[in-house]
Amino acid sequence: MIVASIKGSALRLAVVVAALVILVGAALWPAHGVVMVWDGQSYQGISDNTKRVAFLSKFGWTVDPTPAEVVEIVIPKTFDQVYLNYNEIQKKQGLDLTPYQGTRAKRWTYKISNYPNYNGDVFADLLIENDDVVVAGDVRTVAINGFIHGLSRSNPQTGTTGLAPAAADITSGMFDSSTV
Repeated sequence: MIVASIKGSALRLAVVVAALVILVGAALWPAHGVVMVWDGQSYQGISDNTKRVAFLSKFGWTVDPTPAEVVEIVIPKTFDQVYLNYNEIQKKQGLDLTPYQGTRAKRWTYKISNYPNYNGDVFADLLIENDDVVVAGDVRTVAINGFIHGLSRSNPQTGTTGLAPAAADITSGMFDSSTV
């Protein structure tokens, strides 16, 4: 027969166990203010224009330092198909707009000058919440047969961004040819 004695009260043991459960839960629970890190990029602290331009340069982009556009947006509380497709692009780069549904953000748009193998205008968008945290980002054209993909620069060997064209098309499947 093995007998073990524990010094201290059962109440102390319960408090310690509860504290450990709370700490582990807090570490694992996704929160609204969670800052994602992907591919070595920190998405927090992007609070001024110099930092936004430097942030985009870490992905290999050279941009005009004067934003082409700055608009305030409200991320919808309920995502339609366009936002669901756009959020898939975000999830592939370690971001997720779901915790930000219904919140305000600013979209900063910069013209990219070094996009490979494309002659038209290409832009980088950053959706920034609280003037500090990047919650979404993309690289896109405004051409009718254009493209949109995550912030990562395309692979120089293949010329692709790692996203299939269908995954990069946020309007894929929304329109049939008779409506265009």
